[in-house]
Amino acid sequence: MKSPKPHIKVALAYFLIAALLGVLLRSFPSIDIPFNYRYIVHTHSHIALLGWVYLALTTLIYKLFVQSSMTDWKYRRIFWATQLSLIGMLLTFPFTGYALFSIVFSTLFLFVSYWFFWFFKTHAKREFRKTNAYACIVAALWYLVISSLGPWALGGIMGTLGAESVWYRLAIYFYLHFLYNGWMIMALVGLFFYVLELRHIRMSLTNFRKFFWGINFGIVLSFFLSTLFAEPSVLLYLMGGAGAIFQLFAFILLARFLFPYRDRLRTMCSKWQWIFLGIVAVLLVIKMGLQLLTAFPYFSDLAATFLNFTVGYLHLTFLGVVTIALFFLLDYFGMMHISKIAFALYFMGFVVTEALIFYKGIAGWRGFPVFEAYYNALAVGSLLIPLSLIVVLFGPNNRDG
Repeated sequence: MKSPKPHIKVALAYFLIAALLGVLLRSFPSIDIPFNYRYIVHTHSHIALLGWVYLALTTLIYKLFVQSSMTDWKYRRIFWATQLSLIGMLLTFPFTGYALFSIVFSTLFLFVSYWFFWFFKTHAKREFRKTNAYACIVAALWYLVISSLGPWALGGIMGTLGAESVWYRLAIYFYLHFLYNGWMIMALVGLFFYVLELRHIRMSLTNFRKFFWGINFGIVLSFFLSTLFAEPSVLLYLMGGAGAIFQLFAFILLARFLFPYRDRLRTMCSKWQWIFLGIVAVLLVIKMGLQLLTAFPYFSDLAATFLNFTVGYLHLTFLGVVTIALFFLLDYFGMMHISKIAFALYFMGFVVTEALIFYKGIAGWRGFPVFEAYYNALAVGSLLIPLSLIVVLFGPNNRDG
């Protein structure tokens, strides 16, 4: 893999497919569509999380920490095994939902992700193994493995307790929590530390240990916020709240560390990339604030009752924090140019759809009606995201490679 751009284009192509499926899902209330809604939801989520984010992150991790002429052929085998599992999911989930072949391809993906973890641990370059960035990437990959316990548990739960069991929902939330807050966020933090260390900005060992253990305690304990819909004991509320506070503490430590370097940080990237970082920082603060709120019973009940709040939070994390951070990294390392037009379309689509999703949640909460053209507006707003990805994929600066 001399240039990572072809692999990033594949990841963006999956994102485009997932975004088009998102438009399709939001068109269901307005148009008679001859597909099973739930099956399309499964396809949309799997291709977005595993096609776009997983592939983009693993390509970045391989390129920055591992790549050499001796490892390229080994990585290509992992890449093509990943494609087999993703294409298999894409061709089965829309027509069968969770059934034999879709489960086979989903299971194959889990094994390939374990293969990638082993490959990274075996072949990461020695000069990175004592860096803060490497420690965060290893932790992220451990969370990727831990998250897979959710899907493994689903089969047993469905066979014994059934899909209506509270344990079924807990297994899904376990998977999503450690995938989003563990694997994705920690991988992005590790890649950001890589950028800093490339510019000789390195957190001291003492401060890094505080940050590292703070964020990891936060990730583990904040899982209990995902259990609050079941109205558990007060102890789990306290543990979930402690997790949110630990994460907040960790990011405050990171912000305090970065503050003296703010002028240097501005000069290490373009003005456009600096805007990406600023948006990610603001969205991360909002995400952590919403997470902390759900430690309080009133707000956890609200999120469990009006699922638009949960959907809005997940999209805030995925489309906001994670994807815009990836745009920054891809643009920064020259793997994909994100033009102003493309990002303007993307950000408009993100803001419009988030506003509409949260609006519907607030409408249900406060008891006022949703306006008549709501679903049409949501579908049109959603359409801006695939349009932006088409501009990225076929932009003049991205046609080579």
